Amino acid sequence: MSERRNLQGNQACALGAIKAGCRFFAGYPITPSSEVAEAMARELPKVGGTFIQMEDEIASMGAVVGASMGGVKSMTATSGPGFSLKQENLGYACGAEVPCVIVNVMRGGPSTGMPTRPSQGDIMQARWGTHGDHAIIVLAPASVAEAYSETIRAVNMSERLRVPVVVLLDEVIGHLVETVDLDDVPEGAEVWRKWAEGPAEHFEPYAVTEDMVPPMPYPGDGYRTHTTGLTHSPSGFPTQNPALAEAAVMRTTDKLVHHRKEIESYRTQDVEDADFLIVAVGISARAARQSVRDLRSQGIKAGLFRPVTLWPFPEEALRETVKTSGAKTVIVPEMNQGQLVLEVERLLAGQVAIERINRIDGEAITPDDISAKAREVAS
Repeated sequence: MSERRNLQGNQACALGAIKAGCRFFAGYPITPSSEVAEAMARELPKVGGTFIQMEDEIASMGAVVGASMGGVKSMTATSGPGFSLKQENLGYACGAEVPCVIVNVMRGGPSTGMPTRPSQGDIMQARWGTHGDHAIIVLAPASVAEAYSETIRAVNMSERLRVPVVVLLDEVIGHLVETVDLDDVPEGAEVWRKWAEGPAEHFEPYAVTEDMVPPMPYPGDGYRTHTTGLTHSPSGFPTQNPALAEAAVMRTTDKLVHHRKEIESYRTQDVEDADFLIVAVGISARAARQSVRDLRSQGIKAGLFRPVTLWPFPEEALRETVKTSGAKTVIVPEMNQGQLVLEVERLLAGQVAIERINRIDGEAITPDDISAKAREVAS
């Protein structure tokens, strides 16, 4: 029997995490992500999992890191101010290569901003929020079905690659209700991190491996390990040896390059002959999808490029799409003062004209906003 359900985006994130084997959630209620925690509190006990409401977002992230180091797939969820509070412990997870998933449902800012209004102001923070050079993956669903499937993918990639993964929704996608057939998501083998095996006396917790992902010791299996936020050698102990320090940081970032093909995901619409290429994520991409239809009906050749994997950004795919379509103008609609457009400009400056559409008033960008910009440029 088909499992068709009316779900909110936030609820879909919770169900996707549980489907992928997440069994620990620590969080603190914050609009507009609270429904993720509410769903996890309700559903986790049914599968033998653990839900903890912590005293704040700092503790929530620390608990998630600790649970993951204890061998359990772990997740938290938050929004703007809470995501800011999580950054130090998120940086620890990046440096120590601790698998975990963070759902961030974006709202208006800065500071407490507009808690119930949509924004896309955390695009750059999701990539660069914690300090130092670090590896992280960010996924940007644009539907309730994707909130489910991409959270599954987030858990799986976090485990496979030993890296924190951020699922980045805007408030509209988080609170959007759609009918989803959960059975449409293909069943796959459950993904677990690579566990240490072999003689314990030769084990190095951050060993250099062919796939750049070191195995983790399972607690109680007898492997000595040392975990620290300090820059460490393969032994796990801190080092300030320049060669070892550089190698340690480079391996964590290079492993995402090494596995880029399995990480990257994007969607396109009507790009084959597009004169105008719209690049957008989240609810802005939903508006862009309708705008493409409207513009095409008016004889204006528009297309959509939507990164699903926001970081690492699908660079070559965007360049190739512009090249093969012959697009002369790229339009970037986003609910901030200009963040996604910085990446587009980095990749395409001098090759095409780049137009911005920015909105920071707590309202979503509409299809008409995008269509009007395209008609303005076309004229």
